[in-house]
Amino acid sequence: MRADVLTFGETMLSLQTEGPLTTGSPARTAVAGAESNVAVGLARLGHRVSWAGRLGTDEPARLVLRTLRGEGVDVRHATTDPEAPTGALMRERLAGDVTRVHYWRAGSAASRQRPEHLAAALAEGARVLHVTGITCALGPGPLATVADAVAYGRDHGWTVVLDVNHRARLWAAEEAARVLRRLRDGIDIVIASDDELPLIAGDDDADEAARVAELLAAGAREVVVKRGGDGADAYGADGRHLHQPAHRVPVVDTVGAGDAFCAGYLSGLLDGLEPAARLRRAATTGAFAVAARGDWEGLPHRDELALLNAPPGSALR
Repeated sequence: MRADVLTFGETMLSLQTEGPLTTGSPARTAVAGAESNVAVGLARLGHRVSWAGRLGTDEPARLVLRTLRGEGVDVRHATTDPEAPTGALMRERLAGDVTRVHYWRAGSAASRQRPEHLAAALAEGARVLHVTGITCALGPGPLATVADAVAYGRDHGWTVVLDVNHRARLWAAEEAARVLRRLRDGIDIVIASDDELPLIAGDDDADEAARVAELLAAGAREVVVKRGGDGADAYGADGRHLHQPAHRVPVVDTVGAGDAFCAGYLSGLLDGLEPAARLRRAATTGAFAVAARGDWEGLPHRDELALLNAPPGSALR
């Protein structure tokens, strides 16, 4: 049975400290990766989702696969590289709610992913292909894999979604813009934060309206702009413009909020919701993410989506 959503990219061992590393703070072990965060979010909402990233043949890889399987994500098409390790990151909690992230991903198995590693997953099919700029930044092989997957999805009538997801630690803005703009003619839905939008459209002097118009003219059906605590906007090729305010919740951890938003939006798309309802679901899943610690641990199951409507301090008995 084909997946509702196919995604792939680097999922890493994640060590999350309770304070600065230099003080010897204890760490919690988890897994993290933008694409697998989205996959978990979609699986919890009841969708069939396949993650087809590349891992080493090591203990972190076993943790990644066990975690994703436990969350209902199909990992049958994940591949392993016996000559390269699974990547790792560490998140230090610093003053207040400020965190600092360190990466160990150079030469990782995911950085060696090639188009042929994704062939079986593509052949099985999906309704939606979800890709991110992070995978494009990992090296020539991952970039070629994204480009081939986008072309395959376009040629086979899938909905192709790009979350720009820029990581300045991985590549410069100029290189990201040059690469991502080459993918635009195969993308149906562009998701970007307001500060990422200039990477994929417009010149230095363009405003948001001009950048959105350029993306829609290039073939996108929808452009979704994330604004963090200020909510999000969605623009459509039919001329619509919708704004969705963010839910007001206690903010505990903002890491993974964009992935949660993306999962909610794609869930609404898969359920056939109207654009305004898709935005509302995305805002809801994003709020769940920021109200809990961890990259994906606080994401809601489908029967929990309405919990934010309960009065503050409610006890469900």
